[in-house]
Amino acid sequence: MVSCASLLLTALCLAADPAPTQLFDFEGAFDVTAIRPSGVEPSLVQENGSQALALTVRADRDWPGIALRPAGDDSWDLSAHERLEIDVRNAGDAKATLNCRVDNPGADGTSNCNNGYLALEAGQSGTLVVTFNRRDTGMPGIELFGMRGYPFNTGERGTIDTAAVTALTIFVGRPQADTHWVIDNIRAVGAAAPRPALADGATFMPFVDTFGQYIHRDWPGKVHSLDDLRSRVATEAADLTANPGPTGWNQWGGWEAGPQLEATGWFRVTKQDGQWWLVDPAGRLFWSHGVDCVGAVQSTPIAEREAWWQDFPGDQPGLDGYFENQSALHGHYAGQQFRGYAISAANLHRKYGADWRERWFDLAHTRLRSWGHNTIANWSRREVQAGQRTPYVATAGTGGKILAGSTGYWGQFRDVFDPSFEADTRRNLENHRGGAAGDPWCLGFFVDNEIAWGSDVSLAAAALQSPADQAAKLVFVDDLRAKYTTIDALNAVWGSDYASWDALIASTDAPDLEAAREDLTTFYTKFAERYFSVVRDAVKAVAPNQLYLGVRFAWVNDLAAAAAAKYCDVVSYNLYTRDVAQFKTNAGDVPLIIGEFHFGALDRGMFHTGLVSTGSQDDRANHYRSYVLGAVRHPQFVGTHWFQFQDQALTGRALDEENYQIGFLDGCDTPYPEIVAAAREIGANLYQTRLDAAPGETP
Repeated sequence: MVSCASLLLTALCLAADPAPTQLFDFEGAFDVTAIRPSGVEPSLVQENGSQALALTVRADRDWPGIALRPAGDDSWDLSAHERLEIDVRNAGDAKATLNCRVDNPGADGTSNCNNGYLALEAGQSGTLVVTFNRRDTGMPGIELFGMRGYPFNTGERGTIDTAAVTALTIFVGRPQADTHWVIDNIRAVGAAAPRPALADGATFMPFVDTFGQYIHRDWPGKVHSLDDLRSRVATEAADLTANPGPTGWNQWGGWEAGPQLEATGWFRVTKQDGQWWLVDPAGRLFWSHGVDCVGAVQSTPIAEREAWWQDFPGDQPGLDGYFENQSALHGHYAGQQFRGYAISAANLHRKYGADWRERWFDLAHTRLRSWGHNTIANWSRREVQAGQRTPYVATAGTGGKILAGSTGYWGQFRDVFDPSFEADTRRNLENHRGGAAGDPWCLGFFVDNEIAWGSDVSLAAAALQSPADQAAKLVFVDDLRAKYTTIDALNAVWGSDYASWDALIASTDAPDLEAAREDLTTFYTKFAERYFSVVRDAVKAVAPNQLYLGVRFAWVNDLAAAAAAKYCDVVSYNLYTRDVAQFKTNAGDVPLIIGEFHFGALDRGMFHTGLVSTGSQDDRANHYRSYVLGAVRHPQFVGTHWFQFQDQALTGRALDEENYQIGFLDGCDTPYPEIVAAAREIGANLYQTRLDAAPGETP
């Protein structure tokens, strides 16, 4: 008897990409007046031998842009496609970001629309991509939750009916200065991922198989049985034997054939022929090509979702040890304590046996070298790092009292002037003595990650919005008192009406940010420099021979970047973008490292691409190749670290619901051959590629 699932697998086989649907190429007698500009001056120009649309976007409106609509104000049927792409060039003289919104009727920026953006340096070209999040019809009795991406999407928030697209809105959000763009070749491309053709919820549940895979679809590399899973050990072993890793690397992954510099026994930085480099302990030039979360496994929530699973592994003998008590920061489970299950650990147990940890951790070194990587990057397991076969980075956090007036996606900022900040940060670093601290295989320490630096006045304003006993607030008010002497003098500049200095301390309202800007930015600089100086001192006290690798900026302003440059050995950024070849830092001429980046696609059974989407595994590999080579050729970058080693759980990680297809390995520990091939190609030519890059000034 043929099962319902078998029929679905047959019906939902991956289709070849359809031909692109061209929406606008701006050739011929294109009517510029039909694009409905708002705060934008459009014109037609010649670009690379064809006609394109130039946009001068004025800064006198919050959301200046244009609206492109189908002929006759009809709608486009883009249901065959996976995404929209636009060729874009930043024709201005400063870095800027262009946004595109794909609209249904009733679009408001959140509902009935999908959004994408592209940040480009002056003169840089790129492709702005909007990945479609298609709206599906609901299934009676089915409610899915706790994930970023879903097998089907209902409701208007963040979804569109791709068969009824009524407009493309191209805009700049709240520009601080005029920007200039050239756009061309607007097209819908890629094959829309198949959706479950199910009549009702009864045939949909369960939708997760015993290996944590989506039941109602097949794809290359999907595991179909326990024997299939176990057979892959020998298959991969043969591949690793045939591809042992780049020639010309020394034991550290440094450039054996390159110049011999001073061998200090530790990793350090140097600038040579206009390029920044790391130097390995043997004195060879080193460029850090790494992967985050090596050896890490994550739990997915099981509570309230037991019926989602077919043959749930936690109910099987020997696999009941992978339950974990969890809490969440964001999403459906935020603020709750709940039961999670480490499905990837259960798969590793079934693949390698009960001693899988030792085998998997050892295999990680072989895999990384074979794949052309020479660094175990952030968030990785200590058991893997301790093998002393692959260089690694360590991670630590600051501590101490919270700055009460601050906000942030990952939490509030610490009060760097409270004595607990210095004491707790030092204590956290001391925990690495006998481990990463003092280990020559450890490049150095990242401390904190993606903390909320905000605007160049935000932390100063947050200090004033904090309670009267907040240390940062008292330091700030002391500085103001020293500058102005009287409260009346401050009131005259700020346009405020504080009755006394004590009244300012008691107030938790922010001042007029523009009127107080000079004082706010001055204190912001003092705050940021205090942060970085305390952290640097803690790192160097515990690991004097190792590098302080910075704070992994995701949101940063010029003042924070300048403070980082003053105290960090290497300034780190998490750069989720498509290209970094022309990246310009606001930290000056200092060595840079990328702590996180990734690309994902929906052609291997996952529900979400991650932060930067691509159309397929081949496309993902091409993006990886282009991104890393752009960094290799950039004179300031000394490394890129991919996030992460393995895909996240299909049903979402416990912390914040992320369920991204972003691994070198899938959830069953099978390597993705396309991205592995790209990484091997880069690793094989890593040092020659950087050597061949023309030395010169920072782009």
